[in-house]
Amino acid sequence: MLSEWTVSGNCQTKIFRMGSSTTTPCSNGFSYSRYTKKSHMPSLGLALVLLVSLVSPTSSCTEQEKSSLLQLLAGLSQDGDLTTSWRHGTDCCTWEGITCNQDRKVTDVSLASRGLEGPISPFLGNLTGLLRLNLSRNLLSGGLPLELVSSSSILVLDISFNRLTGGLSELPSSTPARPLQVLNISSNLLTGILPSTTWEVMKSLVVFNASSNRFTGQIPTTPCVSAPSFAVLELSFNQLSGNIPSGLGNCSVLKLLGAGYNKLSGTLPDELFKVTSLEHLSLPNNWLEGALDDISKLINLVTLDLGGNELSGNIPESIGGLKRLEELHLEHNSMSGELPAALSNCTNLVTIDLKANQFSGELTKVNFVSLSNLKKLDLLSNNFTGTVPESIYSCSKLTALRLSYNPFHGQLSEKIGNLKSLLFLSLANNSLTNITRTLQMLSSSRSLTTLYIGCNFLIGYQSYRIWRCYFCKAIN
Repeated sequence: MLSEWTVSGNCQTKIFRMGSSTTTPCSNGFSYSRYTKKSHMPSLGLALVLLVSLVSPTSSCTEQEKSSLLQLLAGLSQDGDLTTSWRHGTDCCTWEGITCNQDRKVTDVSLASRGLEGPISPFLGNLTGLLRLNLSRNLLSGGLPLELVSSSSILVLDISFNRLTGGLSELPSSTPARPLQVLNISSNLLTGILPSTTWEVMKSLVVFNASSNRFTGQIPTTPCVSAPSFAVLELSFNQLSGNIPSGLGNCSVLKLLGAGYNKLSGTLPDELFKVTSLEHLSLPNNWLEGALDDISKLINLVTLDLGGNELSGNIPESIGGLKRLEELHLEHNSMSGELPAALSNCTNLVTIDLKANQFSGELTKVNFVSLSNLKKLDLLSNNFTGTVPESIYSCSKLTALRLSYNPFHGQLSEKIGNLKSLLFLSLANNSLTNITRTLQMLSSSRSLTTLYIGCNFLIGYQSYRIWRCYFCKAIN
């Protein structure tokens, strides 16, 4: 970030940027030589000198701020060669990774991906003007200093992708409101239960990302009440348990809820499906059960990922109201029934993954012609019947089509040759006929790299050599 402060006076303009200064001729036409005679307003020159002296910034950062930064450096076992820049006797506003404002106060410490090893110094909390601290993607260890979380100035705190241990300390509810907006502690080794009272003082919180740690306990809902702008809650890849709290329905501007790969159980609360602001709902690989009921109010949803759970029932017709939906992942559940015709209304769909369920019936209800953006269709291991509908071949952007382990029958249409972008096609363990003709039709598919037409039956796209074939049979 560039910090700039300009003073015009005499016949030059001084511009201060990131701790350095340059002097350039005045651009406003003002010339000091025009006022050298004493008879021409003798007090003007003195007034300008006084003005400049009053507004001139401090020549260097304060000793306290310099000391706080050097405390961080001193505790590191690997400093990423910062010592070449961070030296005593120099202005810390000129140090690598440091940005100051016009008052020469440190506002940004940006040291991502520097190979830093060692603990995070709590003395960084003494930087009273610090707005953004980014120490991500290093090898930092130890705990997260409470002085940073409770800072009265920090807006963005990113210490993701490190080796931090321990837990998040509770802040007393009597603590004055803190300005923190973004807290990213993802991809560390943090443990314990997520705090409850801490969120009560985080009234400006917008993003909380604690994914890929070892947190236990339940999903916190306090931010939904205390922080009116709370928009992102990412808790995937932890060890959280319990139900998905209905209190999440109070997150009126929530855009992303991610809590996949945990130990969550129970049913999805109705309140969750009333959060109309949701764009990404990702809860895969938990123990969630029950059916999807009315989801029509999730009109802004782009991603719906509930794969790898124990959901039952069918896909509701209300899914047709999700006009912005791009990713639909319901794989590895126990869902059943026919695919609703309303699925055709989700014209922005890019991925449909329904593999390993108990869906049945014919695919003809779905008009794939309207799904022109579809790139991946995975229906592996279901109970779909009938023939493969010709409307599928209108999805010209398809790169992966998997229909294996369904009782489809009949021949594939010659229009399969329209799928010019197809890379992967799996037709194994169906009852399709005239496979020889299918191979002839696919001969023009230059992009096709993998074709399965039987159990472990793999064909290369140019020579069509058979690499493996066990219990396979081409029916003609």
